[in-house]
Amino acid sequence: MGNQQLSGGRVERDSFGEIEVPADRHWGAQTARSIRFFAIGDERMPRAVVHALALVKAAAAEANASLGLLGNDQRDLIVRAAEEVASGELDSEFPLSVWQTGSGTQTNMNVNEVIASRANELATGKRGGKSPIHPNDHVNLSQSSNDAFPTAMYIAAYQAVSDQLIPALEHLHGAIDAKAQAWKSIVKIGRTHLQDAVPMTLGQEFGAHASALAADIARIEASLVDLRKLALGGTAVGTGLNSHPDFAKRAVAAIAKRTGNPFEPAPDRFAALAGQEATLATSATLRTTAASLMKLANDVRWLASGPRAGLGELSIPENEPGSSIMPGKVNPTQAEALTMVCVQIYGLDAAIAFAASQGNLQLNVFKPLIAHDLLVAARLLGDAARSFADHCVAGIEPNEKRIAALLESSLMLVTALTPEIGYDKAAEIAKHAHAHLMTLREAALSLGYIDGERYDALVDPAKMTKPTR
Repeated sequence: MGNQQLSGGRVERDSFGEIEVPADRHWGAQTARSIRFFAIGDERMPRAVVHALALVKAAAAEANASLGLLGNDQRDLIVRAAEEVASGELDSEFPLSVWQTGSGTQTNMNVNEVIASRANELATGKRGGKSPIHPNDHVNLSQSSNDAFPTAMYIAAYQAVSDQLIPALEHLHGAIDAKAQAWKSIVKIGRTHLQDAVPMTLGQEFGAHASALAADIARIEASLVDLRKLALGGTAVGTGLNSHPDFAKRAVAAIAKRTGNPFEPAPDRFAALAGQEATLATSATLRTTAASLMKLANDVRWLASGPRAGLGELSIPENEPGSSIMPGKVNPTQAEALTMVCVQIYGLDAAIAFAASQGNLQLNVFKPLIAHDLLVAARLLGDAARSFADHCVAGIEPNEKRIAALLESSLMLVTALTPEIGYDKAAEIAKHAHAHLMTLREAALSLGYIDGERYDALVDPAKMTKPTR
C-alpha cells in the first residue's frame, strides 16, 4: 500500500496510518505530518543542513553495503538519489520549519523520504512508496536522527566557516593590512577616552585592527577542530544500537572523502549526542570576531566624521547619497551595516549559548535552532566583512592636512617634555596653553621651563611614535 495514486495526490503510510501527499512531491507521510503540525514562522531548515544530511545518507549507504548490510543495487540507488539532494537539485522538496522537534527528526525523515522516493522513481518510474528502497530500513540504516542530524550540523557548520567565512575575513584582513602598510609614515594624534592622547601613526592605528582580525581568524580556525568530530554511529543514545561496530569508522571516512575535510568519529558519542559544546565554541569565536569588527567599524565612523565639523581624518567612499533631505551628505553606511550585523551576531550567540545548555540526559533538544543560528551568523559575518572590505576599506583615503592640523594643535604633545621637566610642570604648560589660547611651545617658553632649542628637540611627533628611552 503506501503509494496509492489519487487525483492530485497520493496516499503514503507511516506508523500512524495513511496520509495524502501531493502527487508531484517526493516527500512522504512524516514530512506531510510535519508540515501540518509545525506551521511556525518563516524560517526553513537551512539548505546546507539538508545537503549535509544527504551526504550522510550516501556515506551511510556505502558503509552499510561494505559491511554486507545493504545490497549493492540498493546502495547505488540511495547514493544516486542522495547526491541529487546534496547538489541542490531537489531543494524544493524540503519545506520544513526550523521550529520542529529538538532532535531534527522531522528533517531527518524528510531527507530519508525524499531520497527513498527518488531512488524508487529511478528504479520503477514511480515516486513515493517504500520499495525497493525504504526510508527507514534502508536510507536510515544504522542511524538515528539523534546522531545523523548533529553530524549534518557539524558538516554544514564546518564547511560554511572554512569555505565562506574565513576567506571573507582573510579578504578583509588583507584590505586593512594594505592600508596599515601604506600609512606607516603618517603621524597623527592618538586618542584615549575620545580625548587627545600622544602621537601615533595611522599605520599603527590600522595595524592594530589587522592584528586583532588575524587573531580572530586563528581562534575560528582552532574551533573547527572539534567540529570535525562527528556523532554518527551513536544512533539513539550513544551506544550504537542497531549499527555495526565498524559502521561509524567507515561512514565517517566516506564523508571525509566526499567533502575533502578531515572529519573523524567522535571519541565519545554519548557526549556528542548530549552536548553542543563544539558549536557553542565556534559561535563564541564568531562573537569575539564581531566585537573586533564592531570596533573597526566604529573607529572608521569616528575618524571619518564630518567632513568639516567632525574629526575628518579619513575620507570614506561616496557610494550613495546619504540623506533624503540634506543634499550632498555622505554617510558611513558600510560601517553601519557592519555594526548591525555584529549586534545580530551577539544575539545569535546568546541564543546558541542557551540552547547548547539544554542537554537533557542523553540528548540536546535545541539542535535545529543551533544549526540555523550558527549558519546565519557565519553567512552574515562573512558577507558583511567582504562588503566592508570592498565598499569601504579599499576606498578609504587619509586627509593628511587635517591630520597634521589636529596633531599640531594637540596639547598632549607636552608628554614628551615629562622626562625632562617632570609631570607637574608639563601639566602646567598644557593648562596654560589651553587657558590662554597659546601653542604648547609659546606656553613652555613663557613659563620659562625650557628653552626653544630644547623644546624643538624633544617635541617631535614622529619620534614620539616609538620608545624614546
